[in-house]
Amino acid sequence: MRRYGLTDEQWSQIEHVLPDRKGTIGATAKDNRLFVEAVL
Repeated sequence: MRRYGLTDEQWSQIEHVLPDRKGTIGATAKDNRLFVEAVL
């Protein structure tokens, strides 16, 4: 596992709170998991 990478179990617990951005202004997120791991 990467130092700040999420395990599949951790990701499954938070992925539902990161909805896609369809219907909003701006680009749709392509990979929410990659974004969250980058922030960490």
